[in-house]
Amino acid sequence: MRGHVTKTILLMAGVGFAVFVLVMIMDLGEVIAQSTWGGDGSSLAGLTDFWVFRFLLNILGYASIVIPAAILIRYIKRSNFLERSAGKGCTYNVVKACVYGTADELPTTQLDSEAPAPSPSRFPRWAILIFCVVGLQGSYLTWGVLQERIMRHEYGGTEDEPAEKFQNSQFLVFVNRILALTIAGIYLSLFRQPRHGCPMYKYSYASLSNIMSSWCQYEALKFVSFPTQVLAKASKVIPVMLMGKLVSRKTYEYYEYVIAALISVGLSMFLIAHGPDDEKKSTTVTTFSGIILLAGYMMFDSFTANWQAELYKYKMSSFQMMFGVNCFSCLFTSAALLQQGGFIEAFSFMFRHQLFAFHVFLNSICSATGQMFIFFTINQFGAMVFVIIMTTRQALAILLSCIIYAHPVSIMGGFGIGIVFLAMFLRVYASHRMKQKKARQQENNTGVKV
Repeated sequence: MRGHVTKTILLMAGVGFAVFVLVMIMDLGEVIAQSTWGGDGSSLAGLTDFWVFRFLLNILGYASIVIPAAILIRYIKRSNFLERSAGKGCTYNVVKACVYGTADELPTTQLDSEAPAPSPSRFPRWAILIFCVVGLQGSYLTWGVLQERIMRHEYGGTEDEPAEKFQNSQFLVFVNRILALTIAGIYLSLFRQPRHGCPMYKYSYASLSNIMSSWCQYEALKFVSFPTQVLAKASKVIPVMLMGKLVSRKTYEYYEYVIAALISVGLSMFLIAHGPDDEKKSTTVTTFSGIILLAGYMMFDSFTANWQAELYKYKMSSFQMMFGVNCFSCLFTSAALLQQGGFIEAFSFMFRHQLFAFHVFLNSICSATGQMFIFFTINQFGAMVFVIIMTTRQALAILLSCIIYAHPVSIMGGFGIGIVFLAMFLRVYASHRMKQKKARQQENNTGVKV
């Protein structure tokens, strides 16, 4: 099984690398052609704004931390550091927490328990549900509008301020993560949590994929419209099913294949009907770059979800997960920004455009509060209610974006959007019915009401 998984991952990595090189060559040719014959800048300036070039710089920045840390962890494990330290000293405790974890020291009752259940609220359930709906919709709808404003529109444009666009997606990821880390840290210090047993370095895997998915998400908005991005996120079930089939040999119900087919049809209808943005005059190459970035977002995000599911086996709370992942995210993104001079560039842009600073701060607030509403809603009402709220939010996000930023949507594109969201609601309904059916079967087999 392990050999099969390894071969599958290597095959997927090889195909992905081949596509990546093809896109790089195509985009590089376009950049050089525009820089050479466009007459609006040098080749070096064009290359530094080239998304593949920025992506490689980010990878180098992360590698400057990942590679030394991996070598150190490998050395610690091979040298039997814990046995030689005899369980004494501050260094022993730090190394054990970061490399080995403390799960072996936890009693069975601790391992089998979750965070303390919330005490019964004095507010009625319908009031709490309205609070969750308003919180989730308000946070993520505002977050989506601000994302598009920051990445696709110019700041300035007056006599005193020349119009310019912000280009550094990495900085936006950093600001979101540093605020989320702060909120998670405050929450952990105020409320009792399960004893932590997960090795700290394991958070770095989810952190890397998380920041890379967020970077792809921001960067894709330079090439595709926000409605296209939302529909691509809605189709994330397709790569998740493919990865589960190839890597884990999972089996899926028939309705899941039907829903994946409906989402593919709806997304294809929208993409075919949705013409290039008149403002950007998108070429085939830039549109293809946007699709590749969206595919990268879905791939990295799918890995993040699967890896976090593995980490939850240590019976940690959601806020412990939030703190651990964001801690490494801040470390990785700050290292890359320092090496590239990204902080200087971003803060200079903030000083030139105060409206941009306000948008970035509000964007981070919405991202962090949205995460807290996610945890609270799932805790109070379960995953089913949460999925319904977030599916509705995606439809409202497309509508809001089309109204505010005047995105044209044809009749065929509207039908495509409708098919995608119809498939998503069918998925929620079918999943709920399947759970009820299994519960009834278990009740009939055991005679115990589930």
